[in-house]
Formats: sequence, structure tokens, C-alpha cells
Amino acid sequence: MFAAGLIAVGLVAGAGAAILAVPRDNVILMQPTTIATLAPYSTVAVKGKVAEIFGNKFVIDDGSGRALVETGRAGEGGKLVAAGETLTVQGHFDDGFLHGDLLVHADGRAESLRPPRPGPRGLLDRLHGHEVAAIFPGAPDR
Repeated sequence: MFAAGLIAVGLVAGAGAAILAVPRDNVILMQPTTIATLAPYSTVAVKGKVAEIFGNKFVIDDGSGRALVETGRAGEGGKLVAAGETLTVQGHFDDGFLHGDLLVHADGRAESLRPPRPGPRGLLDRLHGHEVAAIFPGAPDR
């Protein structure tokens, strides 16, 4: 009976350790395009400067035009980006908005704007933040 209990505790502990050891998500960045050439209902990346901030939305300007970026719950409070900051936003462009999925700051720090995943991994996203490793096209392997 004691041996069966030890095996059960070991299985539960192993499953818990496996859940906590979830690797970060890797995202391949798209080549940025100009705002003037954005096509409706497309997945795009845009690089520019933050012109204005409105709560969980901000305006990005790349010289060819300006676009309103929706950041969802991750941007609530207006602390996600700073006015004048240069960054790359990757997401979906439709209905006149760029619905951001990923922000890459000038220092290379990447932040996911997607909601947490369902299930145990989503619980870890909510507890520890959703970590993302951005892989730049043409970058050497790590």
C-alpha cells in the first residue's frame, strides 16, 4: 500500500514538473510592410514610431501613413508602449485596425498580445506572463 502511494505521488509530482517546464513559444517575425500598402483581411507586420496612445490602442506612424493598433487586454492602462518609441507590430489588419498579436520593442524584447491559452498552459501564462521568443528572418540559429 505504501509503495503504491509513493508511485502515485511520484506520478503527480512528475506531471506537475512537466507542466511547469513548458518551453516558451517561438514566433517567426514577418518582414515589415508600409502602412500605405496594407491590404484588408491580411496578416502583416509594421515598423514605426508610436505617435499617440489611447488606453489599449495606439497610433503607429511609419512615414508612409498611420495605423490604429488594438492591443486588447495586454495594453489596458496605456503602459505597454511609450509615445515616440520605435517598435514592430505583427497582427491582422481588418476593419481599419491592426489587431496586434506581437510587439517587438527596439531593444529586441517581444511581448505577446494574444489572450492566454486554455488549459494548464494558459494558467501558467496568466500566472507568469506569456513569454515569446521572437525569431528574426535571416537570423542565425541559437
